[in-house]
Amino acid sequence: MSRKYNFCAGPAALPEAVLNQASQEMMDWQQNGLSVMEMSHRSEAFVAIAKEAETDLRELLSVPENYRILFLQGGASLQFAAIPLNLLGESNRVDYLNTGQWSKKAIAEARRYADVNVVASAESINFSGIPSFDSWQLNEEASYFHYTPNETIGGVEFNWVPEIGNVPLVADMSSTILSRPIDVQKFGLIYAGAQKNIGPAGLTIVIVRDDLLDLARPETPAVMNYKTQAENDSMYNTPPTFAWYLAGLVFKWMKAQGGLEFFEALNRRKAEKLYSYIDSSDFYSNPVEKESRSRMNIPFILRDNALDKVFLAGAEEAGLLNLKGHRSVGGMRASIYNAVPEEAVDALIAYMKDFVKLHG
Repeated sequence: MSRKYNFCAGPAALPEAVLNQASQEMMDWQQNGLSVMEMSHRSEAFVAIAKEAETDLRELLSVPENYRILFLQGGASLQFAAIPLNLLGESNRVDYLNTGQWSKKAIAEARRYADVNVVASAESINFSGIPSFDSWQLNEEASYFHYTPNETIGGVEFNWVPEIGNVPLVADMSSTILSRPIDVQKFGLIYAGAQKNIGPAGLTIVIVRDDLLDLARPETPAVMNYKTQAENDSMYNTPPTFAWYLAGLVFKWMKAQGGLEFFEALNRRKAEKLYSYIDSSDFYSNPVEKESRSRMNIPFILRDNALDKVFLAGAEEAGLLNLKGHRSVGGMRASIYNAVPEEAVDALIAYMKDFVKLHG
């Protein structure tokens, strides 16, 4: 069986080495006579798997000791509600930046629980960039400031971390986490759905500073309470055990490749190759301001959108999968996360060039 190149935005490509190891261990994990999927999450074997995954993730991201790492369920979308419930404290005021579809969803959910101040919005420029920091209307009394460092749908990414004083910085890093080194200490809370650079869908990572664990509203459901989950090592309820195990394999694979410095260089090369070709062409274009372009999610538009279906059909025949843009924006999108090899980008560019020869 020959595998194809997968450019899906999520659930996304997984490393072949990880898939092979999981396949070998599927029926019998390390001669224990059962699959990880069949283990009790309280068993000595799975607790060891869980602890090792957390240790490796902490090492990859250089997470300080005064932060807890939680392995939860519900996707990043559940965190849209969990964050205000856990971080509001006695206040009811929060700051959010609107840079795209995921920011909008986070804002809409937060408004169920808090007085949301949208400090700035890129909607007037069709989410093609990041509003100038000088235009932000920040509230120094906010319980936290929330932003989305990388908008998966629009392909807009921060190349800087906002400096907002003493207000805790909260970031939805679902589609950028583990793609490069970050300074975790600049954040009060980082959260990420796993299905981009971490592992399969069903797992969500939350990295939260210890001093923020005592702010939850009384009505916060126990399963959504960060302190409750931290006190129970993310096992207050049955966690997504197999997804946790696979994430652990991904962390080990990343360490073996050279860690985040290796992937930062790889991801920069992949993105620069694709953007360079798009910019050199009069047949394709990218709608995002150059200084705000994402390394992970690269949308592009054909000169004639009547050719979109033809382009996608030909791409599938060429073994290039899931290039259709999100339904809300159309066009094409290549998501080139860690597990997407550089050869996949080379193959995509070669196909794009051939398509121009046929239809340009």
